[in-house]
Amino acid sequence: MAVLDRDEAGARATAETLPHGGDAFVVDLADPAAILRVRDEVVDRYGLPDVLVNAAGFDRIEPFMSNDDELWQSLTAVNYLGPVRMCHAFLEPILAADRRAKIVNISSDAGRVGSMGETVYSGTKGAVIAFTKSLAREMARHRINVNCVCPGPTDTPLFAAVPENIRTALVKAIPFRRLAEPKDIADAVLFFCSDRSDYITGQVLSVSGGLTMAG
Repeated sequence: MAVLDRDEAGARATAETLPHGGDAFVVDLADPAAILRVRDEVVDRYGLPDVLVNAAGFDRIEPFMSNDDELWQSLTAVNYLGPVRMCHAFLEPILAADRRAKIVNISSDAGRVGSMGETVYSGTKGAVIAFTKSLAREMARHRINVNCVCPGPTDTPLFAAVPENIRTALVKAIPFRRLAEPKDIADAVLFFCSDRSDYITGQVLSVSGGLTMAG
C-alpha cells in the first residue's frame, strides 16, 4: 500500500501501522507536477491502484473577516484541487487500461451544514462533495465507484487546537456524547473500498455520531 503525505516522517509512521506494510511517498498536493511524479512512482512500484483515498486536508479556525487571501489559496489548493488533481492523475492510466477502481474522497460535515470559523474551509469541503457526485456520474460507465465520507468532530490534533469551550460544547451536542475516533472514520472508508459497496456510487456518508442529521 502507498501512503502519500507532505510529511515524510508522518507517512512512514502511518505505513508502519498497516497490517501488510506499505511505502511512504512524499508529495505536496498544492504542486500539480509533484502529483504526476508521485503517481508515476506509485504505479511503477505497485501497478495501477484498485483504491484511491483522498484524505489530506488542513484548516485554520478563525473568523472569516480575519482570513487572508493566502489562506484561501492554500485551502483551495490542498482541500479541493488536491483531490481533483489526484483523481485526474490516477484515473488517466486506470481508464486507459480499462480497469475498475474505487475512489473515496474525505470531505467534512462542515461542507454539508457549514461551520463557524471555518467558512472557506467549509466551502472547499462542499466543493469536494459536489465533485464526488459529478465524477461518480461520469465514471459509472467505466465501473468506477466514487463516494464521499464526511467526518464530524473527531479526536485529532486539529480538533485539539480548538478552544476548550468550543470542544466541550460540540461534544455535548453530539447525540452519542463523544468525539469520533479516527477508527470510526476509517471503518466508513473501508466500507466504500470493499465489495460490500459495489452497487453504491455518488453517495455521501456522514460519520458524526448523529450531530448532523441532514439529508
